[in-house]
Amino acid sequence: MSTTEIILLNIKEIRRRSIKVWQAIPDDKLDWKPDKEAMTCIEMVRHVLESEYYYHLAIKNKGSLKEFDSPFEKNPLISVTSELEFAEPYHQKFLEMISSFSDEYLTDIQIDRSDVGYIRSLGDMLMRIGYHESVHAGQLLQYLRTMKVDRPRVWD
Repeated sequence: MSTTEIILLNIKEIRRRSIKVWQAIPDDKLDWKPDKEAMTCIEMVRHVLESEYYYHLAIKNKGSLKEFDSPFEKNPLISVTSELEFAEPYHQKFLEMISSFSDEYLTDIQIDRSDVGYIRSLGDMLMRIGYHESVHAGQLLQYLRTMKVDRPRVWD
């Protein structure tokens, strides 16, 4: 397996497991949050999907965007299913972009996000994107535990 194939496998596996967590959120708990500063369950799902879209554009830009016009803002927060359906074409384009990267490109290209404290190689950036989604999956698992909702088996 090439480095690119491993990164793609990782991102796809993270998304598969995130979807298991997201689909475990009962419809009547989508607006639940542990405190007033936290994101609701559905806001966290949106945050992950919208962030992937942002990161896709940032990679194309080789750094943070000066302006970000999100198509997600125009899409009403209704359900996990509607969020996934809306995000799917963007997710596929993101995966297609990753599949086009050579191993050399992953190490040679730098993504400048010094505005938020780092400049990293493209390969590192792609791993950070997966980590970001994984952290939020863990947060949502804790939300489900706190709500006393059955949690899905993500370690299958």
